[in-house]
Amino acid sequence: MSYEKVAQADNGTIIGTKQVLKAIKNGHAREVIIASDADLHITSKVSQAAAEHQVPCNYVDSMTQLGKSCGIDVGAATVAIKQ
Repeated sequence: MSYEKVAQADNGTIIGTKQVLKAIKNGHAREVIIASDADLHITSKVSQAAAEHQVPCNYVDSMTQLGKSCGIDVGAATVAIKQ
C-alpha cells in the first residue's frame, strides 16, 4: 500500500535520509515511509524526528522496492511525501 502512495504522490516525494530529515524539520513532509531492511542507525533518526514533529511514519519491507516506487534505480531507506 505505501509503495502505491509513494508512486502516486501528487505533490512529489523527497528521497534520502538527509533530505527527509530537513523536510520534517521544515514542515514540508506530510508522511514518511521507511524501509524496514535499511540500517537502523540511519532510520532511527528519521523515525524520531517524525515522532517529534507529529508526522505519520509508515514502514515498508524493501529499500529496493521503495526506490523503484520513487522512480530511481537504487534503494531508498527513507522517503517523505510532500505537503
